[in-house]
Amino acid sequence: MTGNPHIPFVAACAYPPRAGNAVRPLVDGVPAFRRIAEAVSAAQHSVWLTVAFFAPDFQMPDGGGPLFDVLDRAAERGLDIRVLFWRPNAESIGYGRTFPGSPEDRKMLEARGSRFRIRWDRAYGAYCQHQKSWLIDAGQASETAFVGGMNLTAKAMGSPGHAAEGERHDVYVEVRGPSATDVQHNFVQRWNEASERGQADGTWGHDGNDELGFPARPSAPRGESTVQIQRTVHPGLYRDSHPSPDSNAYDIAGGERSILTQYLQAIGAARRTIYIENQAIPVPEVASALETALRRGVEVVLLVPADPENDVRAARRNTQRKPLFDGLAALGRHENFALAGIASLDACGRRSNIYVHSKIMLVDDAWATIGSCNLHAYSLSGNAEMNAAIWDPQVVRALRCELLAEHLGQDTAGIDDRSALRLYREIAGGNRRRRDANDGDWQGLAFSLDPDAYGG
Repeated sequence: MTGNPHIPFVAACAYPPRAGNAVRPLVDGVPAFRRIAEAVSAAQHSVWLTVAFFAPDFQMPDGGGPLFDVLDRAAERGLDIRVLFWRPNAESIGYGRTFPGSPEDRKMLEARGSRFRIRWDRAYGAYCQHQKSWLIDAGQASETAFVGGMNLTAKAMGSPGHAAEGERHDVYVEVRGPSATDVQHNFVQRWNEASERGQADGTWGHDGNDELGFPARPSAPRGESTVQIQRTVHPGLYRDSHPSPDSNAYDIAGGERSILTQYLQAIGAARRTIYIENQAIPVPEVASALETALRRGVEVVLLVPADPENDVRAARRNTQRKPLFDGLAALGRHENFALAGIASLDACGRRSNIYVHSKIMLVDDAWATIGSCNLHAYSLSGNAEMNAAIWDPQVVRALRCELLAEHLGQDTAGIDDRSALRLYREIAGGNRRRRDANDGDWQGLAFSLDPDAYGG
């Protein structure tokens, strides 16, 4: 690697930082899945994906149809189509809708005549196989990866600027170049050791002996961004430590927590600003790092669901979870911190809260992470997660401007990152006062939340 970025790479990681990537953040469901659909339509060799949550109501935009229609059409073109679906354990059932390969699921596939290949894969205990990735043309010159947090459900298709299209906010990232090969390596590692591959109902479209070869060389450079693919993997899930090209073997049997390491390193290195969007409030370890950054003058904005999930409300009532909320309250005591939600305006002039499902962090207009990993204990320690960490000021600054234009209703391209987050705090505070006065005439979508009361 060349240069000396002030936000360090992660050393204890299966994949190295790689220069030469073309990176394209994709904000919200319709734009993201429109681009994925384009890539699938243009695929020449293969389409591989990892799926956590799935519902039959999912439809690709622009009349692209349900997931299985998309995959069947691609298979009919002679492409190699493979899907890794999460099969929940009894203790993990209830998180959301999945495609576990039940007898009903298999009857549906048989009735369709689906010929693409599936393997089902369990996580450890109550954890989740939470990776959400698409890989187009693995190992070919056109290799393209998509990494993010969007599920294959109708809710994922929300577009926060248009309440009628849904009420969910999320982010994906497209990666072309050497780091896309690490997404390929992750898929091969999981496919070859998928937990159910030897079970009678653990595969579809093949007999369970259809192993994949690990990539032999990284994709050619396609752009200017440095990217490191990072993961959470529970110990014992996989054992083959075959290295990704041009990297060292990693003892995957011992697990991987490079996403948590990167979060802590990036927060610790921040000089000016930290902007976070996450479905969860930070675990105490991350909250403590954020408070240290606030003390040294870093501007911090944390965007979360204005209406938290029921497990957050249950945790608020659980005295054993008090440190989680104490950490959030400590952040709220700093003037340079804002906790915010977003709400759209419907045709009747009413505000409706938008569910923040994204899992991203931007630091100093220089570095970003985008992926599937929430800031709660499961994602940071036991779920299977994947994020792309990006070192490219041009990409990160453009993403900051795009997100803030959506949330603040104002172009921040003409101001620096510190001024932009101060503006975020100001506009969100003003919108909160309007909300409390039942005035729906806001600027943008963002409004302040009370860190002391969140989840109550």
